[in-house]
Amino acid sequence: MVWKYLLGIFMVVVILGSFFYAQPALGLGEVSRIIYYHVPAAWVAVLAYLVAMVSALRYLRTRDISHDTAAAISAELGTLFAVVATVTGAVFAKVTWGAYWNWDPRQTSITVLLLIYGAYFALRSAVDDDQRRAGLSSVYAILAFFTVPFLVFVVPRVYASLHPDPILNVDKKINMDARMLQVFLASLAGFTGLYSWMYSLKLRIYRMLRERTGV
Repeated sequence: MVWKYLLGIFMVVVILGSFFYAQPALGLGEVSRIIYYHVPAAWVAVLAYLVAMVSALRYLRTRDISHDTAAAISAELGTLFAVVATVTGAVFAKVTWGAYWNWDPRQTSITVLLLIYGAYFALRSAVDDDQRRAGLSSVYAILAFFTVPFLVFVVPRVYASLHPDPILNVDKKINMDARMLQVFLASLAGFTGLYSWMYSLKLRIYRMLRERTGV
């Protein structure tokens, strides 16, 4: 119970730090502060899709329906954070390039990713039988995750992009001053904690409903 309040306080500190402690990146100005939300949201999306895949593997091994539910919950949260990454990226694009959407390789690849996981939820809603839905969804979640590294890390680097250089450049160095790096790492930790809290909360709600209904 206590740690959710600590998480809330921590996120408030991160937000304040992103606006009043860290300096804007050279050449990008104030819009560069969006990095403290855009990149962590993208990171959490990848993490959540990974957890969904692991939970799907557990279901196929045990046939325990709770693992399928965990996979669905994590995929939902991953998609939520992917949308946050997409929206914050679009805001950056508007300020920097003059349009919210430019079909830049990164924008295109995340659109494809959202469509892939949108199909996952469509599949789940199309099958009534719990075990059959869990089996099909688990196989799909495993296959879907194999596209995540390709779409998030490979495609945007293969084609010419308007997107700024990644945080970790080709020299394996982080182009941030000390204050920016502190806030950035704190934001990564905060977003990861936020995902963990949301995931555990939804799992607890599912378990409570299952105990009440006896299903």
